[in-house]
Amino acid sequence: MNCPNCGRQDSGVVDSRSLGDVVRRRRKCLACGARFTTHERVHVHDLFVIKKDGRREDFSREKLSLGIRRACEKRPLPTGAIDKLVESIEAELYKMGRGEVSSAHIGDLVMEGLRKLDHIAYIRFASVYRTFADIGDLKQEVDSLAERGELTPTNQLPLPSCETVSALAGRKRR
Repeated sequence: MNCPNCGRQDSGVVDSRSLGDVVRRRRKCLACGARFTTHERVHVHDLFVIKKDGRREDFSREKLSLGIRRACEKRPLPTGAIDKLVESIEAELYKMGRGEVSSAHIGDLVMEGLRKLDHIAYIRFASVYRTFADIGDLKQEVDSLAERGELTPTNQLPLPSCETVSALAGRKRR
C-alpha cells in the first residue's frame, strides 16, 4: 500500500475493523509516520457483464456507482444511501455464483433499488435504461408508480398550499 503522503510502500496496520464485506484498516507509514485509512474488499471471482450486443466486459463497481450517482444527482438522499445500494447490488451479483451476468439483469437490480430509494432517481435512470420511445411511455411509467402509491416522498417537506403561496406573494408586494 503506497503512502499518500510520501509514496513509499512501507506501512503498518494500526487498527483493523470489519464493516460487512469491507475491511477498514488504519495504517501508519513506516517512512514518514503519516496515518491513512484503506478500505479493502475481498474479490471472490471475476465477473463478466454480457452487454446487449453480445460483448463481454469485466464488471466494474465504479461504472455501476457512476450510473446510480448520475440518477441521484441533486436528490436529498441520506448519507451513504448510494454506497449501500451499490454494495447490495454487487453482493447480489456475486451471490448468484455465476461468472457472467447480463447487463439487463444489473439494470433491473438498479431499477428495483432506485424505486425503493428515490422516485425521481428511479425515473431518471429508467428514462435512460429503458429508452422510452416518447413522452407517453414516460407518463405510463410515472402513472404506474402513482398507482402503487410510490410517489409520496418520505424525506421531503410538503409543498405549501396555493393559499399560503398567494398570501406570501401578497405580503411581498406591499
